[in-house]
Amino acid sequence: MSLLEIRNLSLSLGPTRILRDLSLDIAPGEILALTGESGSGKSMTALATMGLLPPGARTSGRIRLNGTDLLSLSEARMCDQRGNTLGMVFQEPMTALNPVQTIGQQVAETLHLTRRSDPSMTPARVQALLHETLARVGLPPDRVPPTRYPHELSGGQRQRVVIAMAIIRRPALLIADEPTTALDVTTQAQILDLLRRLVQDNAMGLMMITHDLAVVGQMADRIAVLRAGEIVEQGPTHDVFAQRRHPYTRALFDASRHRADLHPVALQSPLLQVRNVSRDYPVKRSGLFQRRRSFPALSDISFDLRRGERLGLVGESGSGKSTLTRAILGLDPVSSGTITLAGTAVRTNTPSTRRHMQAVFQDPYSSFNPRHRVSRLISEPFHLLDNAPTGAARDAAVAEVLSAVNLSPSDADKYIHAFSGGQRQRIAIARALIIRPDLILFDEAVSALDVRVRAQILDLIADLSRRYNLSYLFISHDLSVVRGITDRVMVMQAGKIVEQGPTEQVLGAPRHPYTQSLIAAAPRLPDPATGGFDAARPAV
Repeated sequence: MSLLEIRNLSLSLGPTRILRDLSLDIAPGEILALTGESGSGKSMTALATMGLLPPGARTSGRIRLNGTDLLSLSEARMCDQRGNTLGMVFQEPMTALNPVQTIGQQVAETLHLTRRSDPSMTPARVQALLHETLARVGLPPDRVPPTRYPHELSGGQRQRVVIAMAIIRRPALLIADEPTTALDVTTQAQILDLLRRLVQDNAMGLMMITHDLAVVGQMADRIAVLRAGEIVEQGPTHDVFAQRRHPYTRALFDASRHRADLHPVALQSPLLQVRNVSRDYPVKRSGLFQRRRSFPALSDISFDLRRGERLGLVGESGSGKSTLTRAILGLDPVSSGTITLAGTAVRTNTPSTRRHMQAVFQDPYSSFNPRHRVSRLISEPFHLLDNAPTGAARDAAVAEVLSAVNLSPSDADKYIHAFSGGQRQRIAIARALIIRPDLILFDEAVSALDVRVRAQILDLIADLSRRYNLSYLFISHDLSVVRGITDRVMVMQAGKIVEQGPTEQVLGAPRHPYTQSLIAAAPRLPDPATGGFDAARPAV
């Protein structure tokens, strides 16, 4: 018996067809994964099920939940369904949570809304359900008080809060839209385990939307592959992975296992030298007479990055990766130690070394001014040059760097909203490349991209490093990506580098227990020959 039954669902926004005759089922206690590239219709399927489509959307077909046709319900009746029988976990918890309300207020909101219609929902009952639900998602009130605000929590804790909001009324169906995209591997494993336990304990159906096939293989009972609003292949996960009948499914699978072609690098002189760097942050005193304490975000960090070398940096959230990145960029002072780039000391508020290094961030859209054209966005680093090109020379430099990242010179006249996520990341790389830096820091630069676009960007980065003899520090929580784009890797834990060496050596035969735990937590891709998992193969 189906819990959710979608039949011949079609969806249009204006003249654009978004979904085409989509049909799928989810049974109680079953996990169905919707996978495909950005724009394939995964999230719109979820929003149609939740009744959260944008104004002007036109639908046809049927969506039944426990026999109720959701498409025929009024907004008032759909509000009764949301929270009670339907719950949704959104991709970015920080934008899904209200920053001025405590987590307790937000998790208990649906309970307060039902107090008028449900006399049993007394304040004491609301409080008991709140504490019980927070404990179920790994946020026991004695350790994480409900009086905290979202900004006081880690990324994984915020994701648990969003899950608690979705399940507090024990819905029959939970929809999770990319619930682990921005999380490190250990936190990702914890969130996936939590979702799996919720499905098992409550016989709840789970529609999981993700572009990560390793997560699909680990979590889903069945999979539906979407392309341009159509399901091109669906069935039991093992069968789909083993057979891969449709060319699009095979292309997604190949992209998930993709490794960039890194040319051999001859050993050269050190470009970036980090020596005994420590960074302490003051901790707020809880009493008037208590001594001021400090928190060591970085502890005695030392390493070299040679010219032309591709170095990876991995570790959990809070391990110190971002603090180290800011110190290297000269955006954050160090408490002790030295950082030199090409023999020149890197200091805060001195742009002299920034001419030689640039950064590419995780979300290119938020790092661009949407009111400026691409030509101005790309040429922003020219202010670091003593003799920046102007006029025709500036336009020629912009056109050259756009061509280098496989975009058209005519794109210079467009605005950033006119581009896809992958194209925006190419523009971000073009901006970093335009002043020919010696070093680029890639900070989670591909974590939000779907697998085929990610493969293209990784190939682009490898090609640019070959053509421009470019050195880069690649920071990521995705071990499989780091393995395919770096020569050497460092592993950070609690502000210290606990292991470093050639990438294949560190990730293939890790020696430190922390590195071993990271690799054990990373979801594995299935064997391409059988669709199953080879326990002997490393997790990445």
